[in-house]
Amino acid sequence: MTDDALAHARKYLAHDLLRLRALPVMDDMPAWLPLAFADAPFAVVRRAQAPSGYVPVGFRGALRAQRYAGLVAHELIEGALSPEHLLERPIPAGRSTLKAFSALQAIVEQRYLGALLWGPTGSVGFELAARQPTATATSDLDLLLRTPSRLPRSNASAMRQQLRRLEEAVDVRIDVQLETPLGGVALSEWADDKSRVMVRSAHGPSLVADPWAADDAPTEARR
Repeated sequence: MTDDALAHARKYLAHDLLRLRALPVMDDMPAWLPLAFADAPFAVVRRAQAPSGYVPVGFRGALRAQRYAGLVAHELIEGALSPEHLLERPIPAGRSTLKAFSALQAIVEQRYLGALLWGPTGSVGFELAARQPTATATSDLDLLLRTPSRLPRSNASAMRQQLRRLEEAVDVRIDVQLETPLGGVALSEWADDKSRVMVRSAHGPSLVADPWAADDAPTEARR
């Protein structure tokens, strides 16, 4: 991979929301996608391999079943928003009463996640980026927590307990993914003190004992 390609690969991270200049031409494009894209010209970066000059993305429509994975050329990308940058965006008018947004607001105000960088993903993140109604009354609140350094399991457990109390108070499911050096790990798995946890990376899912240890990386990730 060239230096330029490596720079692009590092620029866009999993769960970043990309604003696109145009919808890529794709042979098997579903019928719903052009209309959905016209309303919200965004795609989310997914964990997958991509040829040089491209970013693996996912598109979403109004329905839960309307999801489509594709590739986007760098020249079609107009801008990018990371999950943590979405916290700077106000909740759209009239949407704060939705459970997922109510929980998000409580986490911000009460600083449940401390000083770590974090932000919303999923339907809430998409709505904050695209300013189009995406979250529903039954939507979960999905969060990404940046953990470049090891998160002690005792801290993870305390964090999860706080969030569980909030889940019960608001009646919404809160799913937190830790972004570790080896990939994404569910906070609930790390907090449960399991001997091995599932790590999701561009090379696929794998079980590791320590997602912060370079020597614990899957073989294909070390090549």
